[in-house]
Amino acid sequence: MARRSTKTPPPEDFEERILDIDVVDEMQGSFLEYAYSVIYSRALPDARDGLKPVHRRILYQMHEMGLRPERSYVKCARVVGEVMGKLHPHGDSAIYDALVRMAQPFSMRLPLVDGHGNFGSLGNDDPPAAMRYTECRSAPAAGLMVESIDEDTVDFAANYDGSEQEPAALPAAYPNLLVNGASGIAVGMATNMPPHNLTEIIQAARHLIRHPGADLETLMRFVPGPDLPTGGRIVGLDGVKDAYAKGRGTFRIRATAEVEQVTTRRKGLIVTELPFTVGPEKVIAKIKDLVNAKRLQGIADVKDLTDREHGLRLVIEIKNGFHPEAVLEQLYKLTPMEESFGINNVALVDGQPLTLGLKELLEVYVDHRFEVVRRRSSFRRNKRSDRLHLVEGLLVALVDIDEVISIIRSSDNAAEAKEGLIGRFGLSEVQTQYILDTPLRRLTRFDRLELEAERDRLGLEIEELTRILESDSELRKLVSAELGAVAKKYGTPRRTVLLESAGAPVASVPLEVADDPCRVLLSSTGLLARTATGDTSFAEGAKRVKHDVIVSAVTATARAEIGAVTSTGRLLRLPVIDLPQLPETATSPNLSGGARIDEFLTLADGERLLCLTTLDESSPGLALGTEQGVVKRVVPDYPANKDELEVITLKEGDRLVGAVELRTGEEDLVFISDEAQLLRYPAAQVRPQGRAAGGMAGIKLGAGAKVISFTAVDPAADAVVFTAAGAHDTLDGSAGTVKLTPFDQYPRKGRATGGVRCQRFLKGEDHLTLAWAGAAPARAASKTGAPAKLPEPDPRRDGSGLPPAGPVAVIAGPV
Repeated sequence: MARRSTKTPPPEDFEERILDIDVVDEMQGSFLEYAYSVIYSRALPDARDGLKPVHRRILYQMHEMGLRPERSYVKCARVVGEVMGKLHPHGDSAIYDALVRMAQPFSMRLPLVDGHGNFGSLGNDDPPAAMRYTECRSAPAAGLMVESIDEDTVDFAANYDGSEQEPAALPAAYPNLLVNGASGIAVGMATNMPPHNLTEIIQAARHLIRHPGADLETLMRFVPGPDLPTGGRIVGLDGVKDAYAKGRGTFRIRATAEVEQVTTRRKGLIVTELPFTVGPEKVIAKIKDLVNAKRLQGIADVKDLTDREHGLRLVIEIKNGFHPEAVLEQLYKLTPMEESFGINNVALVDGQPLTLGLKELLEVYVDHRFEVVRRRSSFRRNKRSDRLHLVEGLLVALVDIDEVISIIRSSDNAAEAKEGLIGRFGLSEVQTQYILDTPLRRLTRFDRLELEAERDRLGLEIEELTRILESDSELRKLVSAELGAVAKKYGTPRRTVLLESAGAPVASVPLEVADDPCRVLLSSTGLLARTATGDTSFAEGAKRVKHDVIVSAVTATARAEIGAVTSTGRLLRLPVIDLPQLPETATSPNLSGGARIDEFLTLADGERLLCLTTLDESSPGLALGTEQGVVKRVVPDYPANKDELEVITLKEGDRLVGAVELRTGEEDLVFISDEAQLLRYPAAQVRPQGRAAGGMAGIKLGAGAKVISFTAVDPAADAVVFTAAGAHDTLDGSAGTVKLTPFDQYPRKGRATGGVRCQRFLKGEDHLTLAWAGAAPARAASKTGAPAKLPEPDPRRDGSGLPPAGPVAVIAGPV
């Protein structure tokens, strides 16, 4: 049986028209339209907020759904459905994959989604669970991205069908593009940007706000290189510098591994950090393939001991007879334990894909924040102006509330009442309508006081917002302060170590920093810092500030190493570049910007840091004085391959009380004992000795006496001696009397003699609690670093002291 045709015949008036189009033109136009769609709507991030459309839509829709960090989790499927139905006309898998990445702490330096459930693993070895199983809510950083979005801070556009509005960019309270990076493949171009440290990026942005003309070298002092979520080590910084300058560059990421004794018979390599996007399963599979192919020797076993408590831990056991270090080099060469990362900073600027360097990326973001804060301030000012207009109208009505009520009661309708109020009080329509809508219970005397207070507050707020809008400097100051608050709250330490080459790690500042002269300072309260200019002089009459007593200083260069001498006779190496740098505008050595000693050095219980010294072997060396009266001049011999040296062999129970770096070798060494004896003699009387020597007799002590101060003084300089006497039975050990005496009142004596008396004890005093000799003017401080007042100099070398004006815990001179 023949099949009936179901094709509808054309209408009678149908006229067939065929257009001849050149296939080249059609392909070119269609391809360009497709390419633009992919570039603008899918693959490349916007340089302002660092987000692709899908990420932006997810964050905005979660904000609209109220999924804030303090709220409960919801199913990811619900979020995906809302985004797909309202904003993103693509498949659910693409939306869910983007959501998952924003929740992975190993993919994002600052995650934007707080995930609950299985969101995958490093290297995608364990894929995430389906969206019907996982849950999510906004992370705290996502709140920063959408902060103040309801205050007309960004432009909105229609969604794919015109039924909804979506933001063209998010306000972005931090530089998300640089912090979290981005990757994407468009048509004819691609982007691949590594994550960075939030604190470093914000520091660079704030510097650019203060100094718009800053060059790249200056910005790289704040941003030395990427900071990857998985840590690792970046080997070679030339590619990073090229990327920051031109937008393109390549660097290599190396796993972090250490040699440990994994069993009683074998050593092994413990891998705790892998290159970005590389998972342990990938590394294990590659090692097994290489071992089976006999291209890699010396490996006995590989175990993945990664867990939630300890994080990544890959154990590679080494066979006996093989050097673990040599095997590690082969692993770097043959496996994904060392991978390259190609930086390609392509982002959209005003809808155009551009390749941007570090400065350009920061400039685009900073300009965006200026616009956001400007629009936000304008919005808030308008809101407050509208409210002030209503409050002022209500206050006018409250002045003669009886007449207002009379007009309303005598009116036939609301329109007549409105006209009557406008004619009588000169109010606007908005004010009049607000008065008519206000309940009578709001017209009490107490409410009037509240309204007057609100009026004053609104006036001040409007004045402040106007000042921001009319002053570029105030706007810049506000944007910089907001960025600083974000860095303080959300900043984390650097995870990725930067290596100039395969063998030498560099500090958290760029290597391009000039090796400029500087001085390293040690304060009385145990803070370390370095100065940019080396100027640590005290101006006469300078304002006394906390931590302004510098007990030791040494001249160095920014990338040199210095020594730190402790009370146990140890000399520890200390890289200068690791120390915080004081502002160049500082007029006095205020170390409030310094860092504590324990951040750089590990000291034993009771061990104190006495002084800083140069490691220059051409210097006169160190002079040391111990509690039992031993003196030593150390031959400056500091092997470069040792981070810790012994500079004196101490007797049992003895300890160093003073250490000083001699500058000329012509100084006088000064011992002061607790029995108020001072001995002064030239440093030339002490023969320099090797580091292992135990020194020689420095001062003759009485029975039970001990040295409490050892210093070196230039005999040609103006110097003073400070002493403080007290009693042993004083509970707090405070001084009863103090005395300041010119140094030239004390004669030189021979080494190992008893010296001369430096203070006469009054009734109830039996020892010195504190003593010091050094260059004038002397400066004193309490235990907390607060300045303390010193007495006037007393020319009597053995005279008694005077009661102190306040507690004195430390004293020092100019350095």
